[in-house]
Formats: sequence, structure tokens, C-alpha cells
Amino acid sequence: MEPNIIKERICSQDGSCDCLTVGDLAPCTIVIFGASGDLTARKLIPALYHMYLTGSLPDPVSIVGCARTPLSSDEFRSLMQEACEVNGKADMSGWSEFASFLFYRQLIYNSENSFRELAAYLSELDGQWGTKGNLVFDLALPPSLYAVVAEMLGRAGLADQHKENRGWSRIVVEKPFGRDLDSALDLDRTLHEYFQEKQIFRIDHYLAKETVQNILMFRFANTIFEPIWNRGYIDSVGIMAAEKLGVENRAGYYEQAGVIRDMFQNHMLQLMSLIAMEAPSHFESERVRDEKVKLFRSIRPFSRREGEVVLGQYGPGMLDGKGVKGYRQEPGVAPESLIPTFALMNFYVENWRWQGVPFCLVSGKRMARKETRIIIQFKEVPHSIFRDVLGEKIIPNRLVLSIYPEEGISLTFQTKNPGARVCLRPMTMDFRYDTGSVLDAYEKVLLDCILGDHLLFWRQDGIEQTWRILTPILNECEHCQGRRQHLHTYPAGSWGPDAAGEQVDKIRDRREVKSAP
Repeated sequence: MEPNIIKERICSQDGSCDCLTVGDLAPCTIVIFGASGDLTARKLIPALYHMYLTGSLPDPVSIVGCARTPLSSDEFRSLMQEACEVNGKADMSGWSEFASFLFYRQLIYNSENSFRELAAYLSELDGQWGTKGNLVFDLALPPSLYAVVAEMLGRAGLADQHKENRGWSRIVVEKPFGRDLDSALDLDRTLHEYFQEKQIFRIDHYLAKETVQNILMFRFANTIFEPIWNRGYIDSVGIMAAEKLGVENRAGYYEQAGVIRDMFQNHMLQLMSLIAMEAPSHFESERVRDEKVKLFRSIRPFSRREGEVVLGQYGPGMLDGKGVKGYRQEPGVAPESLIPTFALMNFYVENWRWQGVPFCLVSGKRMARKETRIIIQFKEVPHSIFRDVLGEKIIPNRLVLSIYPEEGISLTFQTKNPGARVCLRPMTMDFRYDTGSVLDAYEKVLLDCILGDHLLFWRQDGIEQTWRILTPILNECEHCQGRRQHLHTYPAGSWGPDAAGEQVDKIRDRREVKSAP
């Protein structure tokens, strides 16, 4: 049987909070495929090391890196130590002990024999470390290898649970989950041929950020917001995920993906679902994911009306006072590439709560700064009693959920400006996570995978629904006549193409608003 997971939150009256996981954090072996790659060095091993330092890893645990690169375990440990020194946020005082349960195996991904040898090695390691046959397989690989590795794991018997003294077996898949609806269904068929849905953990690390997790708490644990969380009071919703970086060393992937596949199918629509979904009957992973799927099914089918979709590609520009290349000048990018690096999309939800409210989703590369935020724009007051007296237009209330660079929540409202003169002044109430201890997103998703908690992970029907929404958009954008004319160039270091400027400015509204004391 899989461990019974109970989560308990103990909060003191002064507002501090200790989050405890009560139950069985089962011993396991974590197997990372793609262990010689960038994701492992930059994110996974630093996250696992920090989890070890904070006591968030099982005891016992072993970690096995697998890749095609010929390395010994000692060479792998040395490389990962260097990576943690560069990318980690913890001191290295505990590295020697952590490295003692870090191992490496060279592997050929399409070789069943190679995987059978891995199975024998993992069985031997399990006997030495006492990890009770529990296995986590993390696919830090190019998407083209997901189905191959899943099939090889199945053929080698590593996907089987609770057989021959083996415990549970779980597979972790990074986005993208296919490149359109058909490929997503193909990947799903391969995964489900060998793994049950409850064994599959499809990561979206955005969901592990504190502010993102806080959205459901904010909405459904406070009576003051949920009654006005609808078309009667909300004018629009804006979601922006701007990136300062270009494609860096991922041109091969990005030339096949573009911004819609890279950001909208996962991160952007997940954020929208948390804002727009109905309340689940219980705070439980399946109930929450049920409501997300209902929301995705309610999104209006795509139509190419003016301003509903704006696509762009960054050209040469200036960032931090330095000249940077345009997308087509990046190494590995086709000189005449028509891949969008920026997209603005307006979605509408066809239900009673949200009918007529636009959800404006924006994401792009090489923008002026890295910034992720959600803006709830409330409607203007229906009748201003101050307009004739003060001659002022009342600025509507805004709720801003900041995800990056800082994580927090701000609410803008109107007050009287102190002094003899009667006039209005916008103020904000701010909450920030600056003073708290915040788990890294990869630490959170790895911990939840070990616990078997699916709340922060995609379910297959949710993936299918998002591709049903986006595949017609992709087909229209990639195969329409005049495709070149629909792709707007914007300078690197700007906030996107002029065609999207008005809507982007609305999301990025930076009025000087004083904080409430």
C-alpha cells in the first residue's frame, strides 16, 4: 500500500506558521534521467541537496543519475558539487554525506538491455540502502525521449508496483506534454500502457510558487473576496509572465515550440484556472483538478478577431545598457524563422461567473525585465458622488498577485488624503513573503512526488483540454496565409510589439500608489 499522507498546518496567533508533513515520508531511490544535462545541474541536484540539509528528504534515500555520457559516480559527484556551489542557496558543509548516496549509471535510452541492467543495479542498491523498493523516475530529458524512456522502464519491469517485494514506482515528466493535441494523446497512450495515472506526476513548477499556491487560500478562505469574484465586480483579469532572457542554449527546442507551446499550454493556463475555477467541495487533489478541467471546458473556442491574439518576435535591442541580438541572430535559429517569442491572447470563459470578462494572457522573451504577475481589475464605482465635488475620476480597485521578482499580494483602494483639502488618494495594502522561509519550486514538487500528492501536478484530461483550446490557435498561426505579416517585431528590452502595447500597459499599470501604514 502507498503511504497514507496527512498534511497538517500549525499556525500561531502571531501569524508565524510551521508547515508539518505528518505521516510516512517513505524511503526511496530517486533516478534522474538526463543527469548530465543543464536541468539536473541547475535545478534538481541543488534542490535535493537543500532538501537534505533541511531534513526534507526520506531517510534512507539514494539518488542515481543516468545519462548517455560516460562518467563514474565520483566524477558525477564532483560535477554536481560544482553545480551546487554555483546554483545552490545553501552552504556546502553537508556535501560529503549527501554525496555518499549519490550514484551514476551510463545508460542507452532506447536499449531494453540497458534498462534491465539498470533494474538489477537498482535492486542491488535497494538491498544496500533499505529503500523498500520505492522508485521515483525523473525525466529531465528532451520531450522526444519521454515515450522512449517510459516504454523501456515498462519493458524492464520498473513501472510495476508492489510486485516481487517492490514498493511504489512513480514517473515525473517535465513540460512540454506534447506539441499539439495529437502528440499529447500519443504520449498519454505510451505512459498509460505501463504506468497508471496515479503513478504519473506531470510537473508545472509555477504551481509550486508560494503566491500561486496561495491563490486558492486567498479566494476560498476569505469571505470578503469570493462574493465579488465574478463578472458583476471584476472588469478584467491580466496575467503576465515576462522573461528577460532570450532562448540562450535552447534554440533547438524553441524553434520547435515557440512561446505558445512553451508557456501558454502549461504555466499561463494553469494560472488562469486558479483565478477562474469554481470552489472544489474539498481541498483534495482530485477535486481541485476536476474544477480546473471544468474551467478549461468552459473557455470560448478560438476566433481570430482583431486584437484577440498578437504574436511577436524579438529583434536586436538594448538590455541593461548593452546591445543584444535579435532572435534570428541567435545560434541555432533559422535566419528567416517565423517562430513567435511573444504572445498576447484574450480568453473568455462562457459561464455565469465570468461571461464577458476578458482574461488577457501575455508572455514573451527578451522583455524589459523578468516579471510574473496577475492583475484583477475591478469595475469602476457605478455612481461617483465625489466627481462634482472633487472633479476627480476615481481609480478602480486593483488586486495584484506578484509571483516574480517578489512574491506577494497588493490591494489598491481609495482614501482621503490627509490635510485640510478634501481629495482622494489611492493607497495599497501589501503582503510579502520576504520575511518567511520559502521552499524552492523544485523542492516542493519533488517533495510532493515522494509523498504521492498530486495537487500541484497536471492530470491527463487537463492537458487534453488545454491542447483542445490551443491547437486551433497554433494551426491558424502556423499555417495561415500572410503568416509573416501577423508576426510583429519588437526590440529586445521592450515590453513587446506596438500592436500589444495598450493591453500590456494596462496590465503593467505602474501608478505611484502609496502603501497603507
